[in-house]
Amino acid sequence: MFDHHATLKKHFSALRTTAEFFSLRYVRESGQYLSVRKNVAEPPYLNHDEGAMLTVRLNGVEAYAATHDISLAGLQAALERAEQQARRILPHALLDLHTQQVSSDVADYLSPDLDQPFPSLSDCYQLLGDESASVPKDERLASWEVSLGTTRVEQTYLNSAGAELRQAQRFVYPGLSVTAFDGNDSQTRTLGGTNFGQQGSANVIHRFGLAGAACQVADEALQLLLAPNTPNGPRDLLLMPEQMILQIHESIGHPLELDRILGDERNYAGTSFVKASDFGHLQYGSPLLNVTFDPDIPEQLASYSHDDDGTRATKQFLIRDGLLLKPLGGALSQFRSGLSGVANSRACSWNRAPIDRMANLNIEAGDKTQAELISGIEHGILMNTNRSWSIDDARNKFQFGCEWGQLIENGELKGVVKNPNYRAISAQFWRKLSAVGDASTFKVLGTPNCGKGEPNQVIRVGHASPACVFSDVDVFGGDA
Repeated sequence: MFDHHATLKKHFSALRTTAEFFSLRYVRESGQYLSVRKNVAEPPYLNHDEGAMLTVRLNGVEAYAATHDISLAGLQAALERAEQQARRILPHALLDLHTQQVSSDVADYLSPDLDQPFPSLSDCYQLLGDESASVPKDERLASWEVSLGTTRVEQTYLNSAGAELRQAQRFVYPGLSVTAFDGNDSQTRTLGGTNFGQQGSANVIHRFGLAGAACQVADEALQLLLAPNTPNGPRDLLLMPEQMILQIHESIGHPLELDRILGDERNYAGTSFVKASDFGHLQYGSPLLNVTFDPDIPEQLASYSHDDDGTRATKQFLIRDGLLLKPLGGALSQFRSGLSGVANSRACSWNRAPIDRMANLNIEAGDKTQAELISGIEHGILMNTNRSWSIDDARNKFQFGCEWGQLIENGELKGVVKNPNYRAISAQFWRKLSAVGDASTFKVLGTPNCGKGEPNQVIRVGHASPACVFSDVDVFGGDA
């Protein structure tokens, strides 16, 4: 752990520059992805990547250069390229960053249970193979896959103001998917969708409930084959956490990214229906909506002590009692806009510059058990686990589809329905939030593959949420 830290510190102290401020961010990442498909082990996918980003601030202009050569000569060459870039930018600079504050913090951050050994390659394949073999023998079960991905990341941040920040993290992604086909229709059911990931060790696999889950997932896929289509029309909507994370991600997370609000992403990932003037004024949701940027849940994917610009991360309310308070904006976007933000300036690797990204974006738990949520619905539908999504460039008008639906009538769960979908407008949808589940309905989830930026950056994002009820939502089935 932190094998190169002493060498990096020595090299950093030996670097020479005329810049008033400079920093080094070193990243080493390794990972593996294993899968067993229909009882056949797929070849493992293995990766390893390592390098450093050098950033300078020269005459109030910031520029950077990256290198995979972490020798003193390699780092010095990258630093000089960054200086040259800053000088070229200077006549065209739009911002003077002389007065932007920089970090001088010293801290370490470790994933929980990082000292616990992870199962060997053969043990992992044994686990996946055993679960694959437990899928029932039914000719309608056309395909299934059990998978396990792991990523280990070590990061060091040093700067000329004295900051020394080290992070060592392990991310674990179990997966299980079963597809049923009857000659006319196919239905896929997954365990938690494609969006389950946490920091930790083998305990993540146990929290996911992978062992012993294949029979239930296969049975639900078969149930969906036999189920009627979801009926069309307005209904109350009970979204379970596996679907809430997609709802949070697309209609709260991306719209609140401050660089997007300021116009930086409009040619690639789109803009936002939120304006800079909305903070402190816009009633984003009903009074039941409380949304936090929370880096303090140890197992969540984007928990960390400091972001990639060295800013200390603390829990912050972005929306409280439905009122929009803060954007997802890191230090640079805060400096540009004059708005306060959070420590979410993040990069996907050593060769990408940090930009405003979602991190852990969570909905705080309410006071209703799942039984109470259901009993309070007269005419509704429960939906779980995302399978499709579409949303406009301003992150406003959307249409989402789920794997699993169950009708709710007079406060009771009724039959299963397939192809459940719903559509709404973000600016109105969250104001229809009518009930929020308590801690017993709360799940810590996340995704490893949120894309943004040019060149593209794919990054880990954490979402945690209780089950939530929304009133009078437009619901439709697969034949609408």
